[in-house]
Amino acid sequence: MGGIVSSMQTGVTGMTAHGQALGVTADNIANAATNGFKTSRAEFQDIMSRTGGAQGGGSGTRISNISSVLTQGNIDNTSRKTDLAINGEGYFALIGPTGPAFTRNGEFRFDKDGTMMTSDGYKLKGFEVNDEGEITNKQIEIQTPRSLIPARPSKVVRFDMNLDNRTPVGGPGKVFSIDDPYQTSDFTTGVEVFDSQGTKHLVTIAFNKKAEGQWDWKALGKGSEVAGAPPDKAYAEVASGELIFSPEGKLQETRVAAQNFSFVGAMPNQDVKLNFGDALAEGGTGLKGTRSFGYVSDLMTWSQDGASAGLLGDISFSDEGVLTAQYTNGETKQLAAVAIAKFENPEALQKIGNNKLKESRDSGGGALSAASRGGRGQIVAGALERSTTDLASEFVEMIKTQRNFQANAKTITTSDEMLTDVISLRR
Repeated sequence: MGGIVSSMQTGVTGMTAHGQALGVTADNIANAATNGFKTSRAEFQDIMSRTGGAQGGGSGTRISNISSVLTQGNIDNTSRKTDLAINGEGYFALIGPTGPAFTRNGEFRFDKDGTMMTSDGYKLKGFEVNDEGEITNKQIEIQTPRSLIPARPSKVVRFDMNLDNRTPVGGPGKVFSIDDPYQTSDFTTGVEVFDSQGTKHLVTIAFNKKAEGQWDWKALGKGSEVAGAPPDKAYAEVASGELIFSPEGKLQETRVAAQNFSFVGAMPNQDVKLNFGDALAEGGTGLKGTRSFGYVSDLMTWSQDGASAGLLGDISFSDEGVLTAQYTNGETKQLAAVAIAKFENPEALQKIGNNKLKESRDSGGGALSAASRGGRGQIVAGALERSTTDLASEFVEMIKTQRNFQANAKTITTSDEMLTDVISLRR
């Protein structure tokens, strides 16, 4: 009799456990469209009877653990710039109203203050990027400045050009005159500089060959834009100097005779360096910048480091999760790097709902670093990691669970029939 009754209790444990397992399967199916969701599985454990004798005796089963299956989900392109996916190990680190949390769901957006966050108010953590583009260890909330970024005055103008050494010295009509620089120079070119207020100014550079291997140069601004210039003059000199070349045409030395970049309404005597190249006298090669070969005088390229004021125009993320902002003035600036948390035992992370996880005692602490470092995955921008739920597999699992549940129910009905037979023996 005792064995028959205990078999009914064993059947009950089987029905209870498989009912719970069906709940796990149902949860997986329900989250088939939840981005970043990792499927779970029910792990069974047998129950031993305390009176099983030397060989032991079984008393049924139970769910010992429900663990996450941490496989990589498919990464699908969304073309939404604030959508991020992790290809590899790690979790996005968040800070919210209830403290720190972690997630694989990269559906982020910017709030009115330019802070990157989830739909339920959790802010995305990152690392500050310095002016040299290096990722620092300073943890910050990822933000994009929405206000007007200040102008940056030009400090250096670089030239890559050639001055034709075949040019005759003191050719006809080549006595320089500031009133007609184009007709009284051997070669002229123009560059742009920005003053302290971000206003752009065209600066004309006029070159005249003074002797073999020696060229004079004068930098001219518009007379109406240069502070203190005579009002009736079209041009005003803002700098002058001399270039010396070796017999091989390499830049030997650069000399600055005078300089006064003072534009109307801006900072007076702005410090602007006209960098004509790496002169031999300064330890350079004499070939990067200005040369003097037997080739037509020409300005190949030039660059300067100033900029006007600008507004945020666009953003982008690199594979290291570095957020770069592009501004309407043509400037780009690296703002922050997304922080990725890595755990020694990620399966032990505690689910708290809303696609969030929290540390547990068994998971260990989350070690934060930038993406693609220390075994952490890459950041894929404009994409999301889809749920790892495989509906076909879940349906098969559901059928198996149903059959197991029915078999355990049959154990109870069979035990009931046996008890009925025992009771009928008394009649």
